[in-house]
Amino acid sequence: MSEAIAIEQGKRNLIKKSFPVTGMTCASCASSVESILQHIEGVAKANVNLATNSVAVEFDKTLPPTNLQKALQGIGYDLLIQEGDQTEVQEEIQEKKFLEIKNRTIGSAILTIPVFIIGMFFMDWLPGKWISLILTLPVVFWFGRSFFIHAVKQARHSRASMDTLVALSTGIAFLFSLFNTLFPEFWHNKGIHPHVYYEAAAVIITFISLGKLLEEKAKSKTSTAIKKLMGLQPNTVRAIRDGKEVEINISEVHKGDLIIVRPGEKIAVDGRVTAGLIVCR
Repeated sequence: MSEAIAIEQGKRNLIKKSFPVTGMTCASCASSVESILQHIEGVAKANVNLATNSVAVEFDKTLPPTNLQKALQGIGYDLLIQEGDQTEVQEEIQEKKFLEIKNRTIGSAILTIPVFIIGMFFMDWLPGKWISLILTLPVVFWFGRSFFIHAVKQARHSRASMDTLVALSTGIAFLFSLFNTLFPEFWHNKGIHPHVYYEAAAVIITFISLGKLLEEKAKSKTSTAIKKLMGLQPNTVRAIRDGKEVEINISEVHKGDLIIVRPGEKIAVDGRVTAGLIVCR
C-alpha cells in the first residue's frame, strides 16, 4: 500500500512542459535529444517532435530547467527555457538558421563547381591538384565546419549522427588527397598513381548543405501549418480546484482534473464526459 502511495506521490511531483529545441537536423538528432534528457535524474519522459523542433518533457518540480538545457548544450543542441510564448524567438532562430544554411550552400557551391570540373575532366592536369586543394579547403573546413563541430560533440558522449558520417567521409577524402598532393613520390615508388578526391569531399559538403536547406524550408512550412492548427486550441480552461471554479493555463491541467466546458466552447483536452463534466485522462 505504501509503495502505491509513493508512486502516486511521485506522479504528483511531476510537471510536463514543452520546450523549443535548436540544432536538430535529423531523426538521429531527435533520438539523441530524447536519450540524453531521459538519462537525467528527475526526468520521467521526453518526447521530441522533429517537425516543430520541440520536446515535451515530464520532470520533477524540483529539477531546474537549466539542467536540461546544459545537458543538451553538451552535445551540440540547445533548449529555450525562458518563460512565456517562445514562438517569436523560435521563428527568429529558424529564419537565422535558414539564412545561414543558404549562404553556406551558395558559397560551397561556387567553390565546388570548378573543383568538380577539374576532378572529372582534367584529372591529369598537375596544377589542377593544387587549385582543387585551395578551393576545397574552405568548403570542407569553413562552409562544412558545423558537421565536424557536431560530430566531435556527439563523439564525446559516445554517440553518432548524420554529421558524424559526413565529417568522417569528407575528412578522410580530403586528408588522403592532401597526402597524395604533398607526397606523390610515396605512391610513385610503389608503382601506383597518386589519385586525389577533392571533388568528392567538396561535392558531399555541397549536396548535404543543399539537402539541409530544402529540409529546413519544408520544416518551416510544416511548422507553420502545425502552429495554425495548435492556435485553434484554447490556451486556458476552467477547472474545479478545491470545490471552486478557477481559470488555469492548459499546461497546468493534470489527470483527473474536472474541466467545465460551456455550450459553444472548444474542448481543450482529451477526456470523458461524466456528470456534465470532463475528466482528463
